[in-house]
Amino acid sequence: MKKYLPLMIIGIVAVAAITALVAFRNTGTEEGNKKSVSAGDKIEVFYFHLTRRCVTCQAVENVSRDAVSEIYADEIKRGKVIFRALNIEDKASEPEAERAQATGQCLLVISGETRIDLTSEGFMYAKTDPDRLKAELKKAIDPLLKEME
Repeated sequence: MKKYLPLMIIGIVAVAAITALVAFRNTGTEEGNKKSVSAGDKIEVFYFHLTRRCVTCQAVENVSRDAVSEIYADEIKRGKVIFRALNIEDKASEPEAERAQATGQCLLVISGETRIDLTSEGFMYAKTDPDRLKAELKKAIDPLLKEME
């Protein structure tokens, strides 16, 4: 038992440190995730993913795509809202990834200079509470649509 005690202590400290990092990473989520306040002429919802994808990665894309399609069907027809899923490892996606400042898997809402990062919400709710992810997307997109009017 004595020889396992240091390993147990290290494990507990590591779990506590990781928990603290995750918990405090999104402090001030609204301001932390929103980079600017100027709207553009369209709203782009990007889901950047890797080539190899788990079930949750696929769920983030599917729930986000379905939410945008259901809630903003008229805006999509008018070209005001666009949903795009892009493989960030594909060379063809590099210009969009650079423009969106995407460096890995992420769910972003972009309009003009405004960039809202919903990655945490996407991975947190896509499988367990898809309606909450839909609500988060709506909460991000609706104010941008109002700014465009």
